[in-house]
Amino acid sequence: MSIRIRVAVLAVTGLLVAGCTSAGGGAPATTPSPTTADAKPSATTAAPSATAPAPPLPAALTGQRPDWRSCPAPRPDRAKPGKDWRCATVKVPLDHAKPEGATIPIALIRKEAGREADRIGSLLFNFGGPGASGVDILPQVEEDYGKLGERYDLVGFDPRGVSRSSGVVCRTDAEQAVAEATVDVTPDSAAEEAAYLKDNAAFGAGCARRSGTVLPHTTTTATARDLDLIRQVLGDDKLHYFGISYGTQLGGTYAHLFPRNVGRIVLDAVVDPTADTVGHARHQTIGFQRALGNYLKSTGQDPEAGTERIARLLRKLDRAPLTVGERKLTEGLALTGIAVTLYGQPNWPLLTAALADAEKGRGGALLELADFYNDRDANGHYATQTHSQRAISCADSSARPTAADAKALIPEFRRLSPVFGAFLAWDTAGWCAEWPVKGERATPEASAPGSAPVLVVGTTGDPATPYEGAEKMAKELGEGVGVLVTNEGEGHGAYGTSSCVTRTIDAYLLDGKVPSYGKTCSSGAARSGA
Repeated sequence: MSIRIRVAVLAVTGLLVAGCTSAGGGAPATTPSPTTADAKPSATTAAPSATAPAPPLPAALTGQRPDWRSCPAPRPDRAKPGKDWRCATVKVPLDHAKPEGATIPIALIRKEAGREADRIGSLLFNFGGPGASGVDILPQVEEDYGKLGERYDLVGFDPRGVSRSSGVVCRTDAEQAVAEATVDVTPDSAAEEAAYLKDNAAFGAGCARRSGTVLPHTTTTATARDLDLIRQVLGDDKLHYFGISYGTQLGGTYAHLFPRNVGRIVLDAVVDPTADTVGHARHQTIGFQRALGNYLKSTGQDPEAGTERIARLLRKLDRAPLTVGERKLTEGLALTGIAVTLYGQPNWPLLTAALADAEKGRGGALLELADFYNDRDANGHYATQTHSQRAISCADSSARPTAADAKALIPEFRRLSPVFGAFLAWDTAGWCAEWPVKGERATPEASAPGSAPVLVVGTTGDPATPYEGAEKMAKELGEGVGVLVTNEGEGHGAYGTSSCVTRTIDAYLLDGKVPSYGKTCSSGAARSGA
């Protein structure tokens, strides 16, 4: 379980508000492509270098022409995408350092522009995670991008290691359920600490057993190179791209690698490219506590007193989880249920009701929220986004904090957030514990000299990717490249929730109008800032 950067609020919030369903999100469990038969990477297997230039791609790859066909239903319990959506696959190198070698499939979905005469090109989306399936999500949220779809082909894709693109699989549903029910995410004893680290190491070992061939090649750098090949295969001279949450890290990496190929790129809910593993955990501790405080103030509660009330409930659950049918609401699952509601202000009433229930001994509402976040359906089946999420994150990051490192962070993190601090401190050590693949680097590179302007949108109340990350990304992209837009509001992502931000992004993507650096959107009219 993790409250790291997750699937974009555009998907999460809308489904929660629709009725707090526990149907889950993401894609069904998948197995690796036949071109990536299982192998066990050794503990010293390294991810490909991010700095080494990749050899040119062969014409057999750059000259591909997708065979667009009708799309299947993403899951048995969901309808097929509408008839205007078509699906295809594109082959990419398993290892971009060996472009003539083995390939893996990248799944695509597309809806062609509504006005062909005014068509600009393709607009590719990444909804975050990492691990979100663009093939599943984009048709679900197409109404949010209807105006853009008039002049762009809307294109979603499953990044390498995700769902239909040789999706990483790490454990069974039963193993996941046992871990959620028995592993303490804030261990208080030597035995709990050992069990916590053992489970996290077992998760990585399961990835190696089931998805060993693709595991070393799930880096964001490799996916950015895939993006450029997709751009060529789609027939676009430049990449037009909309990245949300983790998708901003992917967009920044692309701009760094291919600055001359940047068309119109939007980064919304921005990951700080200067933060390492501990830095991200610290940012999220601050961000989630900030959002929690804003929520508490909105209900008339004192933020400090309200925070202590929730922390007290979590301590009680740590000692004695609530029984919900045949399951238990643990501290970890309650934390997850609380976190998901903070991704969007429309969800706050759900949090009020769920907390009131839990304080009365009824844990069903928080458990249902946690199930939604953890991609668990009513039948106990888990989708594999969390598997892909960890595989990509641990292939990207070279940091491997120890349990001692995590424990040293706890006092600081608890001061920052009595609710989320201890969990996020421990998460630094648990996330990539004994991971079978070496990470690529400490922090990603986003400098993009020579690139066209890139819109960087940060929301002041964003819990998962705090606003400060947008400021850092804009600076890292470089002067004249990163264009900061500030959204004064709540939630994870601004497009579609702020009319001012939506107008600003539409004007940029549709008409090429670049706003002034520091433009600020508030609940009233937009104003320009320095």
